[in-house]
Amino acid sequence: MSLGPRRVYANLAGVEVGDGFPVRIVGAINVSAESFYPGSVARGRRAVQQLARRMVDAGAAVLDIGAMSTAPYGSAAISEAEELRRMVEAVQTVGAAVAVPISADTQRSRVAAAALAAGASILNDVSGLGDDPAMAEVAADAGGVILMARAREPSATPPLPLIATLLRAALARARAQRIAPRRIVLDPGIGFFRRAAVPWYALDCQLLAQLGRLRRLGRPLLVGISRKSFIGKLTGHADPTQRLYGSLGAAAIAVYNGAALIRTHDVAATVDAVRVAEAIRAVSVPGAPGRLRAHRR
Repeated sequence: MSLGPRRVYANLAGVEVGDGFPVRIVGAINVSAESFYPGSVARGRRAVQQLARRMVDAGAAVLDIGAMSTAPYGSAAISEAEELRRMVEAVQTVGAAVAVPISADTQRSRVAAAALAAGASILNDVSGLGDDPAMAEVAADAGGVILMARAREPSATPPLPLIATLLRAALARARAQRIAPRRIVLDPGIGFFRRAAVPWYALDCQLLAQLGRLRRLGRPLLVGISRKSFIGKLTGHADPTQRLYGSLGAAAIAVYNGAALIRTHDVAATVDAVRVAEAIRAVSVPGAPGRLRAHRR
């Protein structure tokens, strides 16, 4: 298996990611009551701070805050004013509790700008700067940007070419705003493609299996697979609370195939799975980044 370019690298608000660096863990903190996984929702300032501290203590290098569900199925939209209120309160609360960079998961430029003003330093836009015309301008002020592939129309294009095309378009939008490539990480959008040429769960499996080919885009890859519905489809677990073990297996495969960051609700368990996969990748995949390490707690 080829891992593409010899070196991919990004700096997300001071967190160096990519070849030569450990796979980074991004802890997902939801303050959105409508989240697909209710067990991930932190309610109230004290709960948010406690969760943030637990995640950082367990090994999270970045905390990603979501104030509105982005699940591609169902209807979970809330008003911009409500998302902004939730986001600002959560960013301020987390910022007072931990010292790691905070990422704001939003598609709205006003929410993004408010999050940066409140203390966030990374923007995570699942639309790849494609929904809100002002988002790219706001993202230019961030210390790092995570751009996801997302299709707006049904497509008969095979999965990998489709994702690569969408990510190139997101990179072009960032380039037009002069966002430095070294501040950009790409997300293939596992779990977000429901109207593609193959069943959605098969598409997600194909993406994980061929993830290394997306390194040709020259950017580190973030993979978010934690408790997602394709894991439920494969394991027969409709309840997200039962999808931890499947999530750990998928995270390990993503790392083996080239992921530089893993976004998860379950930091402690995922850290262990990632470190094992990372060590095996280092000694078994030609050209793989990293080296065999012994980690001390």
